[in-house]
Amino acid sequence: MTTAADTTTAAASSNATAGKVITCYAAVARGPHEPLVLEEVEVDPPQKMEVRLRILYTSVCHTDLSAWRSEVPEGQRAFPRILGHEAVGVVESVGEGVTDVGEGDYVIPIFNGECGECAYCRSPTTNLCRRYRVDPLRSVMRSDGACRFRSRADGRPIFHFLNTSTFSQYTVLDSACVVNIHRSPAASDRADADVPPPPPPSPRHLKMMSLFSCCVSTGVGAAWNVANVQAGSSVAIFGLGALGLAAAQGAKVRGASKIIGVDINPQKFIKGKAMGVTDFVNPMDSSKPVHERIREMTGGGGVDHSLECVGNPQVLREAFLSTHDGWGQTVLVGIYSTSQLLPLHPMELFDGRSITGTIFGGVRGKSQLHHIAHRCLQPDMNMEELITHELPFEKINEAMHLLADGKALRCIMQL
Repeated sequence: MTTAADTTTAAASSNATAGKVITCYAAVARGPHEPLVLEEVEVDPPQKMEVRLRILYTSVCHTDLSAWRSEVPEGQRAFPRILGHEAVGVVESVGEGVTDVGEGDYVIPIFNGECGECAYCRSPTTNLCRRYRVDPLRSVMRSDGACRFRSRADGRPIFHFLNTSTFSQYTVLDSACVVNIHRSPAASDRADADVPPPPPPSPRHLKMMSLFSCCVSTGVGAAWNVANVQAGSSVAIFGLGALGLAAAQGAKVRGASKIIGVDINPQKFIKGKAMGVTDFVNPMDSSKPVHERIREMTGGGGVDHSLECVGNPQVLREAFLSTHDGWGQTVLVGIYSTSQLLPLHPMELFDGRSITGTIFGGVRGKSQLHHIAHRCLQPDMNMEELITHELPFEKINEAMHLLADGKALRCIMQL
């Protein structure tokens, strides 16, 4: 397989492939719990308002694991499927009508798109888009209801995942789900051609940028946009995976005075300290409920904000009860694969605690991701700590198990 090192050549010669079917390698999920199969697939050219990308780096998120295990509602269990939604890549070609990205641009794929024109995109209160919002039930392209992937072996279609499908050397996305991070010097015919392009991003920079497709944007955004953590406030973060640690960094730079990390894996506390967590609670260390321990740690009242990054209803209840009555706020950040309803009694809300959820940390991908990324790459934020492993794409099943076993935060794979 060619790798990210070949990208400059691939992008420069992409006119030879524009408008044509590309054959490449992808890691295909053939069924629940089955090892991903590295096989040749055919990737169709982009249609109207679509973009075809050459993926450089990708990583595994717990949402990929949930889909692979079929820990999702029946309608989301589409196989065979190409998973993956955290990545960075280069535009190989664009379909009719695409003007904001072009061939050779470095871009980030996002699962929660932004058209910029609908009532949702014009509203200042949401980052959802009427047409391109995240849709875990969708497994085909919006324009024609077809797949852009086919198995080279038997010609059968292979389904898409979360608007992105980044476990493939090439993928096709709606243009609303592509964020430009570096304009190609060859973009002389575009509206911003009078702006000199910055130097090409380094491999280190690209690896970091891949995390903004999901975990960093979601975690930091949950702390900044949704919880709106202020200086001197107290925060409890339930689940110290990459998502929770990104939220911890977000709370730290906002000046939170106490950041309590909650996790059953004590190894996460080492990394948590480096990411800004000031206190730790392991639910397995005591029979006392976690919320009672957190209240004791905060003078009896509880924290101002709790962020539930696990996706577990019982953990959510502990997060809710750990907040201060009168103003405590709980933010649901993790993805829930269960059909269980909220573990709360309506009367519990009369004490002044509130609860809300967030997609992509409230970040608008096309119009706000640049600002989040710029801030998170500053020296006072330690986001590189989230990359604990790097593997070649051929070892993607090892990367899946590293995350599933709690041994990795993010494992970056070079395609």
